[in-house]
Formats: sequence, structure tokens, C-alpha cells
Amino acid sequence: MRVVIAEDNVLLASGLELLLNSQGFEVVAITDDAPGFLTAVETHRPDVTIVDVRLPPDFRDEGIRAALQARRDRPGLPVLVLSQYVEQEYAGRLLADPRGGIGYLLKDRVSRIAEFTDALRRVAAGGTAMDPEVIAQLLAGRNDPVGALTPREREVLALMAEGHDNTAIAQRLFITDNAVHKHIGSVFLKLGLSVGDSGHRRVRAVLTYLRRRGGAANPAPVEPSTDR
Repeated sequence: MRVVIAEDNVLLASGLELLLNSQGFEVVAITDDAPGFLTAVETHRPDVTIVDVRLPPDFRDEGIRAALQARRDRPGLPVLVLSQYVEQEYAGRLLADPRGGIGYLLKDRVSRIAEFTDALRRVAAGGTAMDPEVIAQLLAGRNDPVGALTPREREVLALMAEGHDNTAIAQRLFITDNAVHKHIGSVFLKLGLSVGDSGHRRVRAVLTYLRRRGGAANPAPVEPSTDR
């Protein structure tokens, strides 16, 4: 699996390269700025990319804007964003793309090797991987429809947003698959969404719904993979 990394911190970039190469990935390019990242993507055609939100020269949002541009140039390009902070606007914009292959992790997640590489593989396969802290901030809105959910339904929604399927959710919450299925149905009923929708269309539907209700800064990401 070929990887392009955009990260200006030399130590972190080198650590990522060493880690990924030892886990069966092939790091084909490392860049430290947005133009270099776009060039590397065009040159190497990677299977997945890892991008820091803030890159030179201004260290604001150059990296994530480059990631969005790369996905416009190559629709569906898998992008895993790494950040020290939760950039709510950009996290929401990434999740609004119905094509999948997106992730947003805080940098301290990299130290959890199995968790990080699993997230990267999930993104490369077209799934979604969201840091729990990112999800918590995205769900913490003012008077949004998510507030109507029970604590258990919010837990299920958050795990769905992380990319877990029904079986994994059941295992993590110590409940049955049937209970997960019922919670998912209740979540979408309360959000006014059709349970018949599937995959990444639900991501777009939830974000659109919350924006219509004034929750643009607090989208609720969802990426269930096996709910019926």
C-alpha cells in the first residue's frame, strides 16, 4: 500500500515512515509543504495519504486545503488528516464528501500503533476513521438534533462515525447486534433520515440535515458499514 506523507516536523515524518514501512506500507514520498504534497500525489498516485493540517509557510490550514484540492483533482483520494487540534470546519468539510476514504486523527493517536495503522487501512479501503475527541467536539452543538438522542444512542453514533460496523459496536458496548441495529434505527428516526440510505450517503445526509437546522459548525459524522 503506497503512502504519501505531508508533514513538516522532520522527527514525526521520519517516525511515520519507519513505522509504516515496518507495518507493510510503502512510503513513496514525504513532503513538508502543500505544493510538494500535490506534486507527490500526481507523481506517485498513492493508495492513501497522510496530511498535517498546518504546513509552511503560515502554519494555518495549508495542509488540509491541499488535501481537499487533491481530492478534487483525484476524486476519492484517501486522506488521513493528522492534527494537534480539532479544526471543526475542515473536519466537517471532509466528512461532507460522500465518496469516503477520509480520516481525522489527533497526533497523539499515532503512538497507538495498531489503532493508527488500522485507521489508515480503513481509510485506504474507502472507509472513515475519526478520532473520538474530534467526534466529541463535532457532536457538542447548541440545540442540534443530536441532543434528542439518548446517551446510548450517542455512543452508537460516535462509534459509527469512527467507522466501526455493527459487530464491533456491539463488542465495544457489550450489547447484542440486534440492540445495535435498534439503536441505529432510532438514531436515524430522530434525525429524520431514511434508514434505507446506506454507506457514505448517510454522512452527507446527516451533515446536510444539521446544517439546515443551524448546526453547520457541529456536524454529526456517520459511516455505518453494515446496518440494515
